Amino acid sequence: MQPIHSIQVLRALAAFMVAIHHVQPDAAIVADRAGLSFARSDLLPWMAGVDIFFVVSGFIMVHASQDLFGRDDASRLFLKRRLARIVPLYWAMTTLFLLVGLAVPAALNSGAPNFQQILGSYLFWPVVSTQGMVQPVYSLGWTLNYEMLFYVLFAVGLMLPRRWTLPAIAFVLALLVGVESLKGPLGLPFGFWGQPIVLEFAAGMGIAVLRQKGLRLHGALRIAVAAAGAALLVAAAQIPGADGAWSSVLWRGSAAALLMLAAGCGREGIVPLPPVKALAAVGDASYALYLVHPFVIRGMREVLLRIGLHAPMLYVGFALAGSVIAALLLYRFFEKPATRVVRRWIGG
Repeated sequence: MQPIHSIQVLRALAAFMVAIHHVQPDAAIVADRAGLSFARSDLLPWMAGVDIFFVVSGFIMVHASQDLFGRDDASRLFLKRRLARIVPLYWAMTTLFLLVGLAVPAALNSGAPNFQQILGSYLFWPVVSTQGMVQPVYSLGWTLNYEMLFYVLFAVGLMLPRRWTLPAIAFVLALLVGVESLKGPLGLPFGFWGQPIVLEFAAGMGIAVLRQKGLRLHGALRIAVAAAGAALLVAAAQIPGADGAWSSVLWRGSAAALLMLAAGCGREGIVPLPPVKALAAVGDASYALYLVHPFVIRGMREVLLRIGLHAPMLYVGFALAGSVIAALLLYRFFEKPATRVVRRWIGG
């Protein structure tokens, strides 16, 4: 199935937003070393890139699995495809993080993990870290713990008759959130799985269904929907309390759904312009960008501090550009080959 370029562009922007969120504290350190000030940018709620990823993920699960509905081996094949796509790079980055922590403990922002946290990290199982937070060793992996929940639910849903698959998945997600909200806080893993952010996955599935039923946005309407999504993001950055569990879904999740609607239900058959192709290429590597950018950001900070270059905005430019380049290389020379190898190995 051919990729939809606009969705790849959206994935690129989502990963880049998360990178902007993470580069700013390090830029403040660079500025502080030189006695300079650094004004943090809060133009957008940068971590809303995660909300966009979740809505996109729900869409892609439906869109890319159309050939599986109704097949006897659908559940098994779906999980094999997803594991081959997600596991190799994440395990590699988690292992690299652990090795860096052993070699240079001061380079990490967290204490030494215990065995339970390490095991849970590799198994995508929610565990409490040594800092008292529910996150894996490589903290960015908290989103992948949710992704793995989505994959398992989707795989189970594929065992049902086609007309029940998506409603059943949405019902389970809503049930998890409802029980946590009404009866919580629940213990792990249900307290983690029952957070409102999981509803964004269902929103993405719904948009995929609308696309399958023929919904297409053209011209000014498509631009208006995308603009509304962008406006909601800008508003979410300015409204106090918009980052709460439910309010973030209301503001950031709604914005992500509008952007996904504009990207996923647009007109097809148009040859993309070179800038769109370039952003789509970064979108292809968005998973690598999401996982590798903390290493580049921290490494670039140490390099610039050691050579005495204390210009914070120059550092931000180098760190973000370096993150994109590293992601493209990682995608080309590790992620794609590793995915192919694992697919051949497990038959996915």
